Amino acid sequence: MHSSEASACATNDIYKMLEKYNSLGYTGIILTNHFFNGNTCVPRNMPWANKIELFFLPYEKAKTKAKEYNMDVFFGLEYNYYGTEFLIYDLDKAFFLKHPEIMSLSLPAFIDLVHKNDGIVVHAHPFREAPYISEIRLFPELVDAVEVINGSHAGTDFDEKAKAYAEKYNLPQTAGSDAHNVNHPRFCGMEFQHRLKDINDFISSVRKRDYSLFLI
Repeated sequence: MHSSEASACATNDIYKMLEKYNSLGYTGIILTNHFFNGNTCVPRNMPWANKIELFFLPYEKAKTKAKEYNMDVFFGLEYNYYGTEFLIYDLDKAFFLKHPEIMSLSLPAFIDLVHKNDGIVVHAHPFREAPYISEIRLFPELVDAVEVINGSHAGTDFDEKAKAYAEKYNLPQTAGSDAHNVNHPRFCGMEFQHRLKDINDFISSVRKRDYSLFLI
């Protein structure tokens, strides 16, 4: 999901988004706002440390607010490579403050850095067609999983292609609402056999494929 504090395409703030997810019965969410090479609303001309602080602000606000709903909030981000987008998990604020060079790294170098820091990379909506996507690019040798259900897709064609792609390369399959506001058309996600403790628990479960996907 996205929130308006950091994603330019989102129209509701993190408090409204949490309220919506709670009303639908979710026990947790992963906030994946667009990073600085994507549709961010964080000013690009700020010093690196200031940008990172602003980027993490909605996540930190969400962690506090979510306690009122008995919900868990985990951190991720959506990384853009010429319109091809990836969901990155298990990199914290300290990592980003330490690595301002990531904006100039090639995609393989960036993903290698993610892996060296125990993170995972999920190819988000790999077959989406949109004006900002100039071509479909697939990287089965670089990613750890494939998003095969995306709540922003009105039909099933893109998701079916993603599922076939994941099956071809034997990659774990994930689902995400990709919600930008509380009036999002389709909410979906991943259901686990236990309540996740943290983002590392999420990553471990994805690697074990110990979950099921759902669409509301």
